[in-house]
Amino acid sequence: MAGVIRERDGAVAILTLDEAASLNAMTPDLLGDLARAVAEVTADPVGGITRLYLPAFKALRECGVPVVIAVNGVAAGGGFSLAMSGDMIVAARSAKFIQVFSRIALVPDLGSTWLLPRLIGRQRALELMLLNEPISADKACEWGLVREVFDDAQLRAGALALAHKLAQGPTRALVATRQLIEESEHNDYATQFRRELELQTLMRDTSDAREGRQAFIEKRAAQFVGR
Repeated sequence: MAGVIRERDGAVAILTLDEAASLNAMTPDLLGDLARAVAEVTADPVGGITRLYLPAFKALRECGVPVVIAVNGVAAGGGFSLAMSGDMIVAARSAKFIQVFSRIALVPDLGSTWLLPRLIGRQRALELMLLNEPISADKACEWGLVREVFDDAQLRAGALALAHKLAQGPTRALVATRQLIEESEHNDYATQFRRELELQTLMRDTSDAREGRQAFIEKRAAQFVGR
């Protein structure tokens, strides 16, 4: 059945949207399968509510491991929103991004109005949302929406290389860093300063932090295990 293809490449989980008949439209069924797939990766069930959009997107935003989104083709409307739900986006050179909502007299949804201004700024976000003009992968990279653009045939390899680099890092600290970035949107400076210290106190007693300090002393590459 069409849905989300699950694959493994060492420590990296690869989730590929595979509903060619609908061009990967953001249907409840596809999103439900995505929520289940993310839950399988993190062994953290999403409460059984699989026919609503929020659980799938929230699962990506709060995933217990860093999330790389690879965009191939056109990311339109909900697909654009889904791409922004990860931590980093890479794209095929032929990829395009378009908001599309106001073209059919709707407002952007699925988190777009929260995510897009934070990624590329208010004016550019409004430009995309009000004019509905598609932007190329290269332009998206120039604007800071996309981290890196690859020739189409190299997209999978490029995305995997980035995912493996993240997987080899101190993933617990990386996810905590993401949490701090999210919280910073709502905290004042003093509150954020304290939150950093709170999480730092938790992090410095982890196995990875001890390994990082030892590797620094021994002048060697650290071998992190995500604990």
